[in-house]
Amino acid sequence: MSDDPSTRWFENAAPVPTTTEPSRSGPQVKALWVKCPGCEQILYRAVLAERMGVCPNCSWHHRWDALARLEYLVDPGSFFRHDLDVQPADPLGFVDSRAYAGRLIATQRNLGTPDAYLSGSATIDQLPLEIGTFDFRFMGGSMGSAVGELVTRQIERAVSRRVPVLIISASGGARMQEGILSLMQMARTSAALARLRDVAGMPYISLLTDPTTGGVAASFAMLGDVIIAEPHALVGFAGPRVIRQTIGEDLPPGFQTSEYLLEHGLIDMIVPRAQLRDTLARLLRLLTPGAAPP
Repeated sequence: MSDDPSTRWFENAAPVPTTTEPSRSGPQVKALWVKCPGCEQILYRAVLAERMGVCPNCSWHHRWDALARLEYLVDPGSFFRHDLDVQPADPLGFVDSRAYAGRLIATQRNLGTPDAYLSGSATIDQLPLEIGTFDFRFMGGSMGSAVGELVTRQIERAVSRRVPVLIISASGGARMQEGILSLMQMARTSAALARLRDVAGMPYISLLTDPTTGGVAASFAMLGDVIIAEPHALVGFAGPRVIRQTIGEDLPPGFQTSEYLLEHGLIDMIVPRAQLRDTLARLLRLLTPGAAPP
C-alpha cells in the first residue's frame, strides 16, 4: 500500500460525518412477509432467514445479509474485521436530487456500517484467508473510493501474509457520485490482484451473488482464478433493461444470469448457497500452496 500522501486523499480530505448508531427513529423495519421472485409464493421472512435466504418451494436464492453470509462461511470466531477507520468522503461535493453527503449519513445511520464493503481475516476449514463481502443495502453495494481502498487493503494483507483472497460481490457498480475517483478503483484493485498472483503466488476466488454489475463486474469480480456464482444471480456490465432500451431488441432467454454465463464459459461453476462452505474449503485446499489436500 502506497504511503504517498497524494494517493491517500480519502483520509486527508474532510470526511463525511459518520455514525454507527441507529437513527433516532430506530433501525429499519422489515416486512414480516416477502414475495419470492421465483415461484411468487408469499414467504414468512423468519423462515426464509432460517434457510439462509433460499426459498423452500423453488430454491430461489434471495439476497442475503452480508454479516450472516460471513458467519456461515468462516470458522466460528475466526473473523477479525479490519479497516473500520476507512470512511467515505465527498470530494466532489456532489448533489443531484439530494446531496451525496446527506445520502451517506442517512445510510450509515440506518445500517450501522460505514460503507458498502466489509473485510477481514478469517479461516475456512482451518485455512487462513482474507475475506470481504459487499453489502448491497448500502447504496446498492456501489464501489466508491473507500470501498476500493478496502478491497485493495484486503488484497495487500493477503500478499503480506501469503494467504488466499475471497471476495463476495453484490454490487451495482462504480459509485457515480464520486466520478472518475470511483472508476479509478477498477484499475487499482485489479493491479493489487496482479501482485497477489505474481508476488505471493496465492489464489483468488471470486464469488458472484445477485447482482454483480457495472464497474465491479468489469474489474476484480471477473478476475478470479476460480469464479463461482450463486444460482439465478444477475451478472453483467449494463443491466438487461438498459441494454434492451439501447439496442431496441429482445435479449436471449436468461441473458446475464449465472446459468447463461456458465453455459457460455464466463464462470467456472454455480454452487447453491448451502454447499458454498464445503466447496470453498475444497478449492482452498486444492489451490493454496502447501495446504493439505481435501
